Amino acid sequence: MVGTNLKAEAMKLMDQRSAIELEMNAIIERLCRPDGPGFSGNLTDSEGFPRADIDIPAVRADRHRLAELRNDHKNITEKMDQYIQVLHSARIAPVPSTAQNAASNVASSNIIATTPATSAMDVDIVASKPFALVDEIAEASPAAEDGLQLGDQVVKFGNVESGDDLLQRLAAESQTNQGRAIPVVVMRQGVPVNLSLTPRVWLGRGLLGCHFRIL
Repeated sequence: MVGTNLKAEAMKLMDQRSAIELEMNAIIERLCRPDGPGFSGNLTDSEGFPRADIDIPAVRADRHRLAELRNDHKNITEKMDQYIQVLHSARIAPVPSTAQNAASNVASSNIIATTPATSAMDVDIVASKPFALVDEIAEASPAAEDGLQLGDQVVKFGNVESGDDLLQRLAAESQTNQGRAIPVVVMRQGVPVNLSLTPRVWLGRGLLGCHFRIL
């Protein structure tokens, strides 16, 4: 019963996180449109006057809201991690000393461990922990041509998944694999997407033509 309740709560959190990601993506598209201010671009022109080509109050509101959503996304992900750890711990229950109960307990444990619904949920929770956000993509760049999209949240980039010095490791992974396809997993509107990106020389800057922001 406890496991069932935890699964239900985890599924609710997944729905909440998907809704947050949809709102984040909408804000990102507004801020990063062509000639847009981006996440931290100046709101004044070269002479120090407020830019006339953008709605400055709306931009400030979007930036503030995006920061709130990022915090909410992080908190929900951490709570989901706690739930999944409890679910995993519940699976590893001590086997009764009675031989008769031991056999039945092993059988039931195998059933729980291989139940499709439980496995699918666990995989989704574990696999959907993004560490970087794609906040800029140049037109006709390798990243754009290989299917990366603005707002994608990177879960796995070759051998890079999480840890320290992520920007340096992402750059090193691209340089090391220049001309070779890199398997990439991103979360796109709450759904995991598998991509294959090939870092290569093009007319623009870098080997991919995109920018990652660490979450």
